[in-house]
Amino acid sequence: MKKNSKVEASGQLTIGIDVSDRSSCYCYLNQAGEMCGEGKLRSTPEAFRQHFGGMARAVIALEAGTHSRWMSALLRECGHEVIVANPGRLRLLTTSNNKNDPRDARTLAEIAWAKPALLQPVRHRSAEAQRDLNLVRARDLLVEARTKLINGVRCLVKGLGARVPKCASGQFCQQAHQHLPEEARPATGPLLEVIDELSVRIAEYDEMLEHVAQTRYPQTTLLKQVSGVGTLSALAFVLTIEDPHRFARSRDVGSYLGLRPKQQDSGDRSPQLRITKAGDSYLRRMLVSCAHYILGPFGPDTDLRRWGLKLCERGGKNAKKRAVVAVARKLAVLLHRLWVTGEVYEPLRNQAEADVAA
Repeated sequence: MKKNSKVEASGQLTIGIDVSDRSSCYCYLNQAGEMCGEGKLRSTPEAFRQHFGGMARAVIALEAGTHSRWMSALLRECGHEVIVANPGRLRLLTTSNNKNDPRDARTLAEIAWAKPALLQPVRHRSAEAQRDLNLVRARDLLVEARTKLINGVRCLVKGLGARVPKCASGQFCQQAHQHLPEEARPATGPLLEVIDELSVRIAEYDEMLEHVAQTRYPQTTLLKQVSGVGTLSALAFVLTIEDPHRFARSRDVGSYLGLRPKQQDSGDRSPQLRITKAGDSYLRRMLVSCAHYILGPFGPDTDLRRWGLKLCERGGKNAKKRAVVAVARKLAVLLHRLWVTGEVYEPLRNQAEADVAA
């Protein structure tokens, strides 16, 4: 079969697409699992619609990535069944010592033809949820840029023997102007102006996200009942999960967000490993930040805080870190439960039940 040509074959085709930023390789398998065509096309909506638009219904597998959202939507519009593969399940591609794009496309097609469940298909969020989540991510980019600039100013000042005292990010410029030596002002002055501008933009995003949460996602109010969970964390949780009923149990949310330990048991050997870090990294980071507040000096007395502090008391080199991750995992389960049931959060529910039993 010549490359870059459409395939005419009896029975349903299975197609694997290895997506790249500028061009993508594809491979066709017939109903018997034999390769009957391959080629390359540009990674643009026009090229994909022209190539796959007039084709009979096929099963198409592609890897989740930057372009997978619009590609999968376009291919479904063309009438195809689309499988968006979980990148974490494709070690066969990433660890191969004989890797190239056409071979990766063929491997994707072969797995989709033999057993699609091995690809652990992922589901993209809706366009509305993605649009609102982009606001959260854009704010995070500004916060990251401001943090780098603040750290840069601190390093420049330390090189001159001075120091800016610890303070909140919004108060940094005020503190810096008071403690900067005169010889540091020519270099740090423009940086402080940029930091001020970033703080203003971040405040605008905060107002925008507060409005979005109140008008479009009233369920965030249920999540904000938990101390340490603000509008940003609640909105990120709702937009990332999107459909709470996709999980049969609330306990599955912790694994979905990569907050459960890895498991590599063999015989009598059961090593203690790090968490999987699967799922959305931003939401996982937000939950860990909430857990730090819950276990910190300003966290109010709750069942979750008491449980986490007991884990800290077990001692060990990394007891506090493990407790924070465990609290973050338990917090994800709690937030999902509140979302599904709509219950009023009781901070000391376990203690109240124990008192009644006593």
